[in-house]
Amino acid sequence: MPDDKTKVGKPDRSRVSADQDYEVRNIAEKFGLTVDRVRELMLRVGNDRDDVEKAARELRRSQGRSDRQ
Repeated sequence: MPDDKTKVGKPDRSRVSADQDYEVRNIAEKFGLTVDRVRELMLRVGNDRDDVEKAARELRRSQGRSDRQ
């Protein structure tokens, strides 16, 4: 039986989908990183949004950029 497309739940905002370019691009723009760098971070820390953003902040700090987020 096919999925019922009318029964959809809330999107899971706690995860970043590597398959969705706009989600990866959003993180990249937010932290001044490249899309490739964000994907590398996701491979290292997983797709939990808090973990990805924490790793992005740490990367920015290690590169000598301030984080005003």
